[in-house]
Amino acid sequence: MFDDIRIIFERDPAAANIFEVLLYQGLWAVWIHRVSHFLYKLYIPVIPRLISQIMRLLTLIEIHPGATIGRRFFVDHGNGVVIGETSVIGDDVTIYQGVTLGGTGKEKGKRHPTIGNGVVIGAHAIVLGNINIGDNSRIGAGAVVTKSVPPNSTVVGNPARVVVREGKRIEPLAHADLPDIIEEMEKRVQKLENASKDK
Repeated sequence: MFDDIRIIFERDPAAANIFEVLLYQGLWAVWIHRVSHFLYKLYIPVIPRLISQIMRLLTLIEIHPGATIGRRFFVDHGNGVVIGETSVIGDDVTIYQGVTLGGTGKEKGKRHPTIGNGVVIGAHAIVLGNINIGDNSRIGAGAVVTKSVPPNSTVVGNPARVVVREGKRIEPLAHADLPDIIEEMEKRVQKLENASKDK
């Protein structure tokens, strides 16, 4: 509990004092999740899900009571965060607003991501399926991740691709050599318009 407060002071420069920190929606979402998860593990019906839904209404953060969350988990600006039932989140993880840890279908069993220790997931990133995000990796804002990510990597884009691994930049494509899609489309439209004028 004290670790959850301490980590906010460490990771959020806007955390001015304990009274403000105690108003953080992410802090309350995590604390109440720990209660609902405890009841869920005792196979108590309905109540854990009811608790999580009440917290969703109050905090705009939806954490299924079945999700397993490690220590010092920090949800910064948590509006719109969704964490699925079989998600497993390691220690010292930070996620930002709009992040989804979701499934990819109606399969049974483990169907949500496993997030390693020390991972940071940027705003509105979507991590889907029974995949692993390696320790100390970074998921860029808006990335859509559907494949496992090695440890100590940075991934960006849709679909997400690794751009840094073990501190070394990876050049997956020579971007300067790629065609400008908009420019190509404009040329085609212009060509079609010219052809119709000639008729």
